[in-house]
Amino acid sequence: MQGSLESSAVNHVCAIHLRPTAPLAERVLLPGDPGRALALAQHLLSEPRMFNHHRGLWGYTGTASDGEPLTIQSTGMGGPSAAIVLHELIELGVRRAIRVGTCGALDPELSLGDLVVAREAIAADGASAALGANGRTRANPSLTDALTKAASTRHDGLIVSTDLFYEPSNERNGSWRAEGALAVEMEASALFAVGAAAGVAVACALIVTDTFDPNGARTRIDDDSLVSAVERMGRAAATALQNPLDDA
Repeated sequence: MQGSLESSAVNHVCAIHLRPTAPLAERVLLPGDPGRALALAQHLLSEPRMFNHHRGLWGYTGTASDGEPLTIQSTGMGGPSAAIVLHELIELGVRRAIRVGTCGALDPELSLGDLVVAREAIAADGASAALGANGRTRANPSLTDALTKAASTRHDGLIVSTDLFYEPSNERNGSWRAEGALAVEMEASALFAVGAAAGVAVACALIVTDTFDPNGARTRIDDDSLVSAVERMGRAAATALQNPLDDA
């Protein structure tokens, strides 16, 4: 059994920003967007119950397709918020986590709606630096292997995490692309750093929502395509969490 932890007064002492109102599963999906957490809970869980609504960080716990509990908890935007949420989830008992987020493409072979699995991240964000990251952070290898297999994607490798959604200069994108980064996003590196420090397996799947032309002009995915792609990503991530890890 995957197991879950009942919410209690003790849990509330451990978590300042999360206020559990339902049991917490030991495995969790971490979308950034609270609305996406709700959508994934409705798509993936049987009888989801709200786990948290404090500070607008919506989270839900229910039964996944394998009959075991799964929590889906939003992190908000950026490394600082994501680090707070994962830290408190770990304090409450989470043992495996997968970020299910979105990204902008750096690799010209990526198209809108493609799924990228991050094996490591260039730590270009302040939160990762504050957490002691030195250049790059890394996802848990075993959980990442399971995620890549479940997602059936050939796009796995290096990404970059930054603090800026609206990058003022195309030069940094070009520099990251030259380092081999497939995509850019805002939370994965901090999550990898928090997970590694706590000995908790963390992985990351991303849907490409933005592509850029050589001058940096952005093309954005349409809403219907994004919903479909996120559901596909959520199913893959939930599948990756079904089996215990050899190195967990």
